[in-house]
Amino acid sequence: MQSIDLNCDMGEAFGNYPMPNDDILMDHITSANIACGYHAGDPEVMQHTVAMAIKKGVAIGAHPGLPDLQGFGRREMKITANEAYQMTLYQIGALYAFVKAAGGKLHHVKPHGALYNMAAKDAALAQAIVQAVHDFDASLILYALAGSRMIEAAKKSGLKTASEVFADRTYQDDGSLTPRSQINAMITDEQQSVAQVLLMVKQQQVISVNNNHIQLKAETLCLHGDGVHAVEFARMINQKLKSEGITVKAPAL
Repeated sequence: MQSIDLNCDMGEAFGNYPMPNDDILMDHITSANIACGYHAGDPEVMQHTVAMAIKKGVAIGAHPGLPDLQGFGRREMKITANEAYQMTLYQIGALYAFVKAAGGKLHHVKPHGALYNMAAKDAALAQAIVQAVHDFDASLILYALAGSRMIEAAKKSGLKTASEVFADRTYQDDGSLTPRSQINAMITDEQQSVAQVLLMVKQQQVISVNNNHIQLKAETLCLHGDGVHAVEFARMINQKLKSEGITVKAPAL
């Protein structure tokens, strides 16, 4: 039977103002990638989001990003491989402290934004991130773009992987995501998103912006939680997948 994980980036807020959708979204996803303070998030938000994930049985992942609060971690920075290693290890440790204190279990690591996209193509950055995850806990799963350098590096190191696909992003012919700086980067039509999800999950392929069929491995599906209709879309995708006979669950450790 086919299965897919539904993951969402969460805890990307500050202090007494947690993301309004996060707690409700937890009812419709199976994995939460929780910001660790570099691109977003702070101790109060991390503690709250971890507690909610444990309460709702959602797999907990660290979501490390570049140290760029103003740019929300979406602006590229020139960093060395060792800096990528350091910031990844540091942020995993920060989130793990809250997970351990709450009696939970850390399940995965998914880099955020520009760090994710840079490491998808840069072998040295990919290896540094993989090494940081491996050195922290070799049983963790790395969530990374399907077909990316990170997936390649993780497999070589023996680290478990979950190849990630996106419901609301368009793809280039090489399997990479269309940069957000381009006007066609996001899919705003819900039915188009649903059609893309079903194609990726059921047939393991996606149609690029140039109308080419690209093969990819779909093991975890990213749902963005900051949209106006994020909760409704997550609920709809969850129900649609199940109605197609597809099991929705987090990857096994």
